Amino acid sequence: MSYKIVVTGGAGFIGSHLVRSFVNKYPHYTIVNLDKLTYAGNLENLKDIEDKENYQFVRGDIADAAFVNSLFESQKPDAVIHLAAESHVDRSILNPGDFINTNVVGTLNLLNASRNLWNGSEGKHLFYHVSTDEVYGSLGKEGYFTEKTSYDPRSPYSASKAASDHLVRAFFHTYGMPVVISNCSNNYGPYQFPEKLIPLMIHNIVNQKPLPVYGQGAQTRDWLWVLDHVSAIDLIFHKGTTGETYNIGGSNEWQNINLVHKMCSIMDRKLQKPYGDSAKLITFVKDRAGHDMRYAIDASKIKNELGWVPSIQFDEGLEKTIDWYLANEEWLEHVTTGAYQNYYEQQYIAR
Repeated sequence: MSYKIVVTGGAGFIGSHLVRSFVNKYPHYTIVNLDKLTYAGNLENLKDIEDKENYQFVRGDIADAAFVNSLFESQKPDAVIHLAAESHVDRSILNPGDFINTNVVGTLNLLNASRNLWNGSEGKHLFYHVSTDEVYGSLGKEGYFTEKTSYDPRSPYSASKAASDHLVRAFFHTYGMPVVISNCSNNYGPYQFPEKLIPLMIHNIVNQKPLPVYGQGAQTRDWLWVLDHVSAIDLIFHKGTTGETYNIGGSNEWQNINLVHKMCSIMDRKLQKPYGDSAKLITFVKDRAGHDMRYAIDASKIKNELGWVPSIQFDEGLEKTIDWYLANEEWLEHVTTGAYQNYYEQQYIAR
């Protein structure tokens, strides 16, 4: 079957990996990458596929209902994979309104446009909403998030994602819209914006800058290789049950401070520095307001129903990630200086 799929946020970290995978794996699909190109959207991530016949890029804001409606009327997509979101908790604490506008209003606009286009039409349609494990709140030392865990968001970011999840389910129950939702744990891998923990530590170690750790670094996160997330999205998109939610996790919990120490030792080895040199850069800073202590995913549903399991162990994935950043210093330099934001004008406007 041939699909035209709008992927929102396709120039972001996870989105760019997904777009590349679908463009290369499904040449009979047309992938429309819709991205606003805010600070986290980087078209340099997709230079290798930008001239493929089954790939299109459209710059636009999902919070603009008129734009979204016009796009859907012209493109007539069969499906949506919705990743576009403001996603950094620290930024949500400073500017919660931006998160409501993009994550809630933007999702509503996409749902309305999809419903208007698909209502009564033939073909297989799907609205796939990609969400986060943060909607579930915080765990104690034991237990795991399941698809039945009650929502308990603790930050403006997670509250906005919880609201968008509820909207998607409401459109399924009220209007019969074909939807699926997935809630994922922390991703890591190439092309991640260096405000996030792993690329931030790599960048700061290379540049001999302090390694900021919130509180005492006791927060625990479940880490997942980004391409394993992409493979899970692929499976859910093609084989998931309409109306269902799937949790995606790596079964790979690390306290932040232990992860930072692990990265320091790997970086010392790769940079041929004395053991313990990078760890001297660790700097404890005031903890984030409302900081969740532990996230952990029970991914047994997607394993049992769809056969998905992570393909890569964390030690291997972390080594691959560090190697990629060390080998792509130009990319990291462009991101940290903001030079990457000129790529759209250079490649799309000047052509």
